[in-house]
Amino acid sequence: MATLGTRLFTWLNGELVGQDGEGNKYYRQKGGGFVHRDSLRRERRWVIYTQGRDEASRVPPEWHAWLHHWSSELPPKDGIARRPWMKPHQPNLTGTELAYRPPGHTLEGGKRDRATGDYEAWSPE
Repeated sequence: MATLGTRLFTWLNGELVGQDGEGNKYYRQKGGGFVHRDSLRRERRWVIYTQGRDEASRVPPEWHAWLHHWSSELPPKDGIARRPWMKPHQPNLTGTELAYRPPGHTLEGGKRDRATGDYEAWSPE
């Protein structure tokens, strides 16, 4: 959730430009839009997450491109056309019970397969 300061800044300076399927709202600085291509300043863009933790991996790719100035056009209101090979969004699972743990990880029993013959342990001389 956004802090009180972020909400106040957004209310005073923000212009709502869109919302994604998860309900996250995307803003840009009021009066923004055109910034001269030779200028070092860019239009300020940000997102206010609707629920849970502020997690950058919850931003869909089309909005990520807009936030980082890779695209100047806003994504379509109904989202991009989904292709059969596109997977549904998954949040960053690092630090959770669903995080990937390779075989031999201490939380997966701590037992690894024995090393094959191509491995030779190093020992100092």
